[in-house]
Amino acid sequence: MEELRDFLEEKVFLYNRPEFIAVDPISIPHRFSKKQDIEIAGFFAAVLAWGQRKTIINKSIELMKMMDNSPHQFMLHHSEEDLKPFLNFKHRTFNDVDTLYFIDFFTRYYRKHDSLETAFTKGLSADQDVMQVLLDNFHEYFFDAPHAPQRTRKHVATPRRKAACKRINMFLRWMVRKDNNGVDFGIWDTISPAQLVCPCDLHVDRVARKLGLIQRKQTDWQTAMELTRNLRDMDPADPVKYDFALFGLGLMEKREQNNRME
Repeated sequence: MEELRDFLEEKVFLYNRPEFIAVDPISIPHRFSKKQDIEIAGFFAAVLAWGQRKTIINKSIELMKMMDNSPHQFMLHHSEEDLKPFLNFKHRTFNDVDTLYFIDFFTRYYRKHDSLETAFTKGLSADQDVMQVLLDNFHEYFFDAPHAPQRTRKHVATPRRKAACKRINMFLRWMVRKDNNGVDFGIWDTISPAQLVCPCDLHVDRVARKLGLIQRKQTDWQTAMELTRNLRDMDPADPVKYDFALFGLGLMEKREQNNRME
């Protein structure tokens, strides 16, 4: 384990750096400095984060432009007329119905609360494995409106449905993890970085299995927890920093495969 930890620490040092930002969806919240703008832009960018990263970034930029590049002010002060452009927004299966409900939630929420952090801390305890409770509670809270579309629920994952919750865990890494290299924001203080769960995307999953960090056959919430517990053995205080290493290794492996095919 010590040898593997040293290897991954080296890769964290290699990949967790500002150069990573420009080609990743985290570049969207990095366009803002206001806390609430970072939260809203980050949440949208994370939810839209499937498919090619270039497309994800372009669609997120398009969405922010519709909000006059001031998402928090948009939530507080938009009119019905301002919502019309969103009827034409679509990214893969995320469509206008989903977009308008997200805006509806953020409008209701930010008119009563200062930060999205409190929406994620219902049921918080000192338990290291509390994240399942937090994500289940957030999902219920996000869709507690009577007019919440059933189809939109699939875009905010929950462990209750056995999902690995990759995108929501990625968003939480951005908000919670304290990062001296300036990639993750670390603007939330209530949740501890030690409680975060590693985002388990295709790259991370593939590399983690090769390194023996995942034994479970399927990829679901239990898989994400298995990976995270193994990462905690290497760094109990900041386990999800290894997301940079696993993702970076997976991305480089994919590029090498593509180069061999050319």
